[in-house]
Amino acid sequence: MRLPRSAHAERPWRIHEFTPDFDIEDVWSYRTPGAGPDDFPVMLDALRAVYDPTREPAAVRLLFALRWKLGVLFGWDTPSAGLERVGSLRERLPRDLAETAERATPAADPFSEVYLLDDEAARELANKTVHTIMHLGWVPTGNGEYELRLAALVKPNGLFGRLYMTLIAPFRYWIVYPALTRRWERAWREREHLLATERPHA
Repeated sequence: MRLPRSAHAERPWRIHEFTPDFDIEDVWSYRTPGAGPDDFPVMLDALRAVYDPTREPAAVRLLFALRWKLGVLFGWDTPSAGLERVGSLRERLPRDLAETAERATPAADPFSEVYLLDDEAARELANKTVHTIMHLGWVPTGNGEYELRLAALVKPNGLFGRLYMTLIAPFRYWIVYPALTRRWERAWREREHLLATERPHA
């Protein structure tokens, strides 16, 4: 479910301390029925286990295939256009956060770990269009349970980056986020099976 930007801005996340130059682009919540305060690491492990671009809906696969093709054609995703251009957010971290990303399990997706805490995590991706932060937070729902929140923080690369973000907005809201919601909520529901298959057999 899409939430107002204030749902992220008003919570005391550590991410606020070092991203004043980023805009809150999107905020979404994901239902995790029965989740408790200590289940954030379980949810993150389930998300890693369910990640498989080849099993996305056809519309999502087509969109990303087109995006990567354009990236190759116009050089949007070269190292010099990415974190080499903007500098990693990890360079801004306070001392107490600087080593937490080392505890994170590496993921297969293109994002890089920034930091990992018991109730929030941040990952980043940069290219010629934008520097974006994917912030994940674990939030009480008021009924004794918790849910996952995603906030996309962005720093567009000039006018080109702002136009790009405007152009892709309908595709994010109509195709990408609905598919992400189905996948992530399924990851929670099927977490025991997913994580069991990920563990090495004795």
